[in-house]
Amino acid sequence: MEIEKNIVLERPSKKPIVIDTFYSKDKQNQPIVIFCHGYKGFKDWGAWNLMAETIAKAGFCFIKFNFSHNGGTVEQPIDFPDLNAFGNNNYTKELDDLNDVIDWTINQYKNNRNINVNNIALIGHSRGGGIAIIHASEDQRISQLITLASVSDFGTRTYTVGNLKEWKQNGVKYVINGRTKQKMPHYIQFYEDFKTNEDRLNIESSIKKTNIPILIIHGNKDTSVEVKEAKTLKKWYPKAKQKIIENADHVFNTKHPWDKKTLSNELKEVTTSIIDFLKKN
Repeated sequence: MEIEKNIVLERPSKKPIVIDTFYSKDKQNQPIVIFCHGYKGFKDWGAWNLMAETIAKAGFCFIKFNFSHNGGTVEQPIDFPDLNAFGNNNYTKELDDLNDVIDWTINQYKNNRNINVNNIALIGHSRGGGIAIIHASEDQRISQLITLASVSDFGTRTYTVGNLKEWKQNGVKYVINGRTKQKMPHYIQFYEDFKTNEDRLNIESSIKKTNIPILIIHGNKDTSVEVKEAKTLKKWYPKAKQKIIENADHVFNTKHPWDKKTLSNELKEVTTSIIDFLKKN
């Protein structure tokens, strides 16, 4: 297994992106799988590394990355040392980041016989699922799409973030990170960017525009994003495959840090479902 961690993608006039890659040097024509983390997430959260290795061992080039404004830095890609960047994140920046990661991936592996740059799947967890859906609707390079505990709507989450009048007056509102106890800012630009790009950021219209194989995975004990959102996505895209994981929470019964050498039973079921889906499609 060829694993390269914390590759830095430098971009003119943009914050850099930190990338991990996993693939086999012994297999040819491996399809690419690109993973998008969720809100208050990062590429090394919990058991994501184990999931990446498992999927890569099954014959795929697995790529995961930190969104440029997720709160991590090049020097410290885990957790949230850069709260100013976190506060200046928004959906369109994440879409831009994902596009740049796909461009980088194709350029990185276009002459590598081990990797098939014409077969790219996206996986998105939680908010990253919404980002993956929208991008897949815009980018013909994407061959398959998988959502994990994905949101089905950005609008209600943007409008119900607290007192909008106070947010506009103060220019910032804060959420407490339950694990790190940090007071994490959301600057008003987040709301303004959403309003400016509301049509583009509509997950319903995006998934209805896609015409690729889609797998929707959700836990039936998810209290962060209820399983009804997975059912809504399925209703909007009836051709999608759906897998409801019994007794699974929002992160499929893992946590950060994840010190075990194996996946939780629920995330193992998720990973097996992903591999089966990708091999059949």
